[in-house]
Amino acid sequence: MDRPQQQEHIQLTATTQPLDAARLDNTDNNSMCRSLYQAVWGGRTETVVGLLLVQQHGAATDSQAAGIIMHGQCDILEVTAERNTILHVAAEQGHGELILELLDRFRDKGLLSRQNMALDTPLHCAARAGHVSSITALVQLARDCGEGMLGSKNEAGDTALHLAARHGHGQAVEVLMSAAVEEPAAGLNNAGMSPLYLAVMSGSVEAVRAITTRSDASAAGPSSQNALHAAVFQSSKMVDLLLEWRPGLADEVDSSGSSPLHFASSDGGRAVVNAILRAAPPGTVYKKDCQGLSALHVAARMGHHRAVEDVLSICPHAAELRDDGGGTFQHAAAMKKRYSVVSLAIKNPMLRGLLDAQDRDGNTPLHLAVAAGAPNIVEALLRKGNVQADVLNNGGHTAFDLTALSTSFFTTVNLVVTLVAYGAHFRPQRQDHLEQWTMGSARLPPAAWVVADPEVSRKHENRNEPDPEPQTNRAMIGLNIQERVEKTCDILAVVAGLIVTSAFAAGFNVPGGYNGEGKANLKDEIPFKVFMVLDAVAVAASVVAVVLLVYGKVSRIAGSWKTILVSLHCLWLSLNCLMLALYVALTVTGATRAVYVVLLAVIACIVLLNVFIGTWIGPATKLRTTCRFLWKRCHLKRWRVIRRQYPLASASVLNLFVFTVIGCLPLLGIYVYEKGILGLDG
Repeated sequence: MDRPQQQEHIQLTATTQPLDAARLDNTDNNSMCRSLYQAVWGGRTETVVGLLLVQQHGAATDSQAAGIIMHGQCDILEVTAERNTILHVAAEQGHGELILELLDRFRDKGLLSRQNMALDTPLHCAARAGHVSSITALVQLARDCGEGMLGSKNEAGDTALHLAARHGHGQAVEVLMSAAVEEPAAGLNNAGMSPLYLAVMSGSVEAVRAITTRSDASAAGPSSQNALHAAVFQSSKMVDLLLEWRPGLADEVDSSGSSPLHFASSDGGRAVVNAILRAAPPGTVYKKDCQGLSALHVAARMGHHRAVEDVLSICPHAAELRDDGGGTFQHAAAMKKRYSVVSLAIKNPMLRGLLDAQDRDGNTPLHLAVAAGAPNIVEALLRKGNVQADVLNNGGHTAFDLTALSTSFFTTVNLVVTLVAYGAHFRPQRQDHLEQWTMGSARLPPAAWVVADPEVSRKHENRNEPDPEPQTNRAMIGLNIQERVEKTCDILAVVAGLIVTSAFAAGFNVPGGYNGEGKANLKDEIPFKVFMVLDAVAVAASVVAVVLLVYGKVSRIAGSWKTILVSLHCLWLSLNCLMLALYVALTVTGATRAVYVVLLAVIACIVLLNVFIGTWIGPATKLRTTCRFLWKRCHLKRWRVIRRQYPLASASVLNLFVFTVIGCLPLLGIYVYEKGILGLDG
């Protein structure tokens, strides 16, 4: 017994008479006992009734006739810590039969509308959990008692329909919609969200279908969005339902000026984009957001070329739309490095005119692609699009001038290679005013420049600040580069020393050993001579690398990077020669087949690594473009101008070729050795 028998009291009243209304508000200390809570939570109807009602023994017939009922150890008005009544608990657990039994015995209207600490009624609890039986029972009892629970809101402003829709309980939404008499889904919660918007967010097509059966339902969402804004990220089926219910949703915009077509274009789903385009008014395609971007601009920025094709197939003249900066969708694609969208205009004759179009800052898509660091787009525009490479923007700069905006060494080299290959050139200027570009010297343009991103340009103009003194920055960059050069020299010098040691050791520990006279046993064998030549080359190359690295560290000259590049090639050559020497030594000493296989696998991995590194640091352009660059380098009259400003571009390409050739030496050497020397011996 949780409570002493002395607390029992007798209510001399009929079972149909409701409880004292004053007691409904005096429940602060009326905490629900454990036995009652467990029984209600488990849905044990007989146990719950037994705890609440106990008839007097010995006079059952008379007491029943007189309507005398004795309350047991628990009270129906008891509440939990969050002030949930037994109806809240039963509704949340889906015990519809228990709810009907309790209200049938006590006939208490107040329990139906009783609210907990969060102002939830039992119907809120049932709707949140999605228990259809509890919802049906509560709705039926409310209708019989005349209670208007369907419109009751909790502290968040949610009705039971809001909660059922938020959690995607389709059947619960259907029951609530069918039970409502008027405006079942027109209300908004405190966050400004309608049940339909919440149903869309839950992803429940069944709930959306149930709400859209009523024409008076609201589709409002936060930030002035409607349900269609959210549906484009869910499914095309949900989009079709909403457009069939209310086609005008496609033309509504949110607080940022974005229509559902903007949202769909940003996601790139073709089915959704086409559904909106078919149902929306013609003017929807031309709507612009607060930044002046149309849905076509948004699709281009995200690189959804299929969505761009769909929009242009329905509204071909939408290609002429320009944003607040005067840019077309091609400008947007070039700025965001969207190669597939730029390719559409290159392939489509109707869109070719956009490739040379200038925005309000005078930038063409080529200007923006160069400034964004997109060599593949630059190559496509110049090689396939045949765009003009000498167009000046409002700052008086060509696309070639904007290569200095790149902060990546390899990207800058790629851009220079591509632009030189297809005849691009700088703006006319005095040669003594040129600033030489070296590793780490990329910088933002001065105030007179018109940068690629219009938003960044406007921010720069609005600051009204003088340009910072570049000398200090360049000095700091120079110091940082010199420190990195010295650290690199230290590391490479250690590696070169290890290679020298290994090569020297291999020269004295020759394959086949020595005879009694101190001479090599295999000195007359051709493979032995090949081994000695390879070992000597490895020693010489590694020694040269050590000398160059020491010189590069102590010289502290601006061209010390050249010594590092040459030393790297020497180290690479030394390593490959050592690998070939090991292979030759194994053939001379008659190693097993398994050793050959392992060594060949190692050499093949080294070659693949060489290819990977070459792809990573090499020009991201076609081989034809690289060859054109090398040809232009020898025949272009303006090459000296390019060499003054970008001295590392040509050196990088040449060094890549040398690196690739040296990396192919192991396999080529093994092939020649197997077919030549071993063939002769055989």
